[in-house]
Amino acid sequence: MNILIIEDTKSLAKTLADIIQKENYSADIALDGYSGLEYARSSHYDAIVLDIMLPDIDGFKVLSTIRKEKNKTPILILTARSDLKDRIYGLDIGADYYLTKPFEREEFLACLRAIIRRQSPMIIEDLQFGDIILSTSLHELKCNSKSIKLNSKEYELLRLLIINQNQVLSKDIILNKIWGFNSDATYNNLEAYISFLRRKLALLSSKVTICIVRKVGYYLEVGHD
Repeated sequence: MNILIIEDTKSLAKTLADIIQKENYSADIALDGYSGLEYARSSHYDAIVLDIMLPDIDGFKVLSTIRKEKNKTPILILTARSDLKDRIYGLDIGADYYLTKPFEREEFLACLRAIIRRQSPMIIEDLQFGDIILSTSLHELKCNSKSIKLNSKEYELLRLLIINQNQVLSKDIILNKIWGFNSDATYNNLEAYISFLRRKLALLSSKVTICIVRKVGYYLEVGHD
């Protein structure tokens, strides 16, 4: 299970991530609304934990935007705003549950499990871009009747780039998604794995290239003869 936490208080976000990870779930953290939207668009999540009082756009706007984009990921609002009108509004615009702070750990986990159970199982298919196919079950990269095994970081990195094939992914987003919010990984680590993937694409004689926008990030492109 993969959970997105959109919470601007860093210490609380870390606490929530620790609670979730102790249940053998994985967690991504976004510290503001715009970053939260970027995360929600870039990956499949089993649930989103969303604060309302965020520094840029409020959680209600994040929630309504997610729903307008036809994203049906279960959303648990976790906020200090306890007024009845806020609770009603949050549920009316698409939240699956509204939990107020302070909260009990077990109640939080029970709410999370409840909204996840409502979702139907998602069938994850192989991913394709240009002349390459990424096997989600075997973690293999296939091209031109040839295949090559990817390690876990290579697989997650290429998967992220394919899912977001129509946009440039910032280096910070990639680092947080692949290595984790509290990792000591640097741009050098990312650049090393980009290099590994480029070599494997070359070994398969693929026309797909990993391109860089200087000081911004990476994206995929299909070359031409």
